[in-house]
Amino acid sequence: MQSALVPWSFVSRVLGAMHPVKLAVLGYLSYVVVGWIVLCLPICHQAELGGAVDHLFTSASAVSTTGLVTVSVNQEYNFFGEFVIMLLIQMGGLGYMTLGSFLLLATDRRLSTLREEITRTNFKLPAGHTIAGVVKGIVLFTLVIEFAGALALWPIFSQAGAPQPAWQAVFHSVSAFCTAGFGLFDNSFEDYANNFWLNGVIGILSYLGAIGFIVLLDVWRMVTRKIETITFTSKIILWTTLWLTVVGTLLTFVSEPAFSALPADQRLLRSWFQVMTAMTTVGFNTHPISSIAPSTALILSALMIIGASPSGTGGGLKSTTCSATLALILSTVRGESKVRFRGRLIPSDRLMSASASVALYAAVLFLGVLLLTWTEKLPVDRLWFEAISALGTVGLSEGITSTLTVLGKLVVIGMMFIGRVGPVSFGLALFLDNHRKSSSEDNELVIA
Repeated sequence: MQSALVPWSFVSRVLGAMHPVKLAVLGYLSYVVVGWIVLCLPICHQAELGGAVDHLFTSASAVSTTGLVTVSVNQEYNFFGEFVIMLLIQMGGLGYMTLGSFLLLATDRRLSTLREEITRTNFKLPAGHTIAGVVKGIVLFTLVIEFAGALALWPIFSQAGAPQPAWQAVFHSVSAFCTAGFGLFDNSFEDYANNFWLNGVIGILSYLGAIGFIVLLDVWRMVTRKIETITFTSKIILWTTLWLTVVGTLLTFVSEPAFSALPADQRLLRSWFQVMTAMTTVGFNTHPISSIAPSTALILSALMIIGASPSGTGGGLKSTTCSATLALILSTVRGESKVRFRGRLIPSDRLMSASASVALYAAVLFLGVLLLTWTEKLPVDRLWFEAISALGTVGLSEGITSTLTVLGKLVVIGMMFIGRVGPVSFGLALFLDNHRKSSSEDNELVIA
């Protein structure tokens, strides 16, 4: 009996000595591997359209909340398989250890120091927030919002004659709030392009997931009068989201020729939805992405690179990182010695973190495209779009995902995984010493 416990104690000591960033990366990797094994089981399939690599691709895409797929979810997987995919999306969206931490707190048990440190690598906590409060808020907000989203989508799918409308509502509510972009329709929401209510509900769910749990908690605390106003970070996130939506929608409205023949209201709805789906990194589409104009593809690519916000379910560089980088650029061209954004001084460590994030993001993106040019015989502009979508955990594609070679699929899997954990966190996991640290500098660098 004692000897049987030795291996586990050894594993516990090894994991306990590891840096929280490495544990977080290994945690997400374990989700992918377990999901892959389960999706390979016959009980998940109603057809055999793909192989082991395709199931690995689906698992990685679900955990990273991306939405790119090499086989049809609707045709390949049965109800149980779809349920497994939804669970992987939920776990990937909530973040590694969040659900386990919530269950511990719900039973009045304290979180271990290691668990708290790992949670801090997933969520940046402004002043006034605690780990326990954030974890409880994340899970409760998630369940309430997804439940409300499912209730709103159910009659929409029922009226539209969709099969299994209740299940469609639940699955797409989870997928939208977690900005996963997984759908049970082979052409995403193209058949619902003019359905205002479906577009609206999916958009609201996606925005709520993308702006981040910290913003939602801030707004809730302000509404309940626990604080007078939301934090400066939350204001930046909301203003950035608003302006990117407005500017992106107007540019797409003007530049996309496929929308020009539509009535003004439909043209505006489609322009907004495609901009929303790119900037929140949810990855749904109401118009075939393979037929959009190069100018629109460029607009969507920029939005996918910028991405969502920290502590949310979306990917990309994050709005706060782009805001800090923009402030650095403006201060440099103005010859100012200090960097400010909207009148606030930005600390040097945040600027260093933002600069590192941009540089590493660009390096991973370049390397990914370079590898794809070696493995695929496809136009480089389509490979760029696919790579941007994978690294940004978006899920939009110009129709090449299912045609990728095995090596190409593995490259995209790697990019989706790095996009989920973050290029900076992934780099830290590779190069940090194998010792636990909990300094504020480490946490700032990981999250920014």
